[in-house]
Amino acid sequence: MILRYMRILVFFDLPVVSKKDRKIYSQFRKFLLQDGYDMLQFSVYSRICKGLDGVEKHLSRLKYGVPKKGSVRSLLVTDRQYGAMNILCGKKTAQERKISNDQLIIF
Repeated sequence: MILRYMRILVFFDLPVVSKKDRKIYSQFRKFLLQDGYDMLQFSVYSRICKGLDGVEKHLSRLKYGVPKKGSVRSLLVTDRQYGAMNILCGKKTAQERKISNDQLIIF
């Protein structure tokens, strides 16, 4: 059985009008970082998972940590699809520079 590396992309748009909203936003962001997600853009986070079992585990954690207000979406892509992403403006994040697609195949 071949384990494929997958990426979970999380996109969110949470309200930050009140002090309570900002605290919830901050807690959700901290939750993502503690669960191994890397920030791609301000409201876009990515996490690498080993196989579908890892994906299911982290998606269930994500569902548990989602705030009640706002919009949170996830998208599952293979590591190959993720590597084919075009950067139209800006640069790769530090994490993307550190781990290239070739390095993931070695694991």
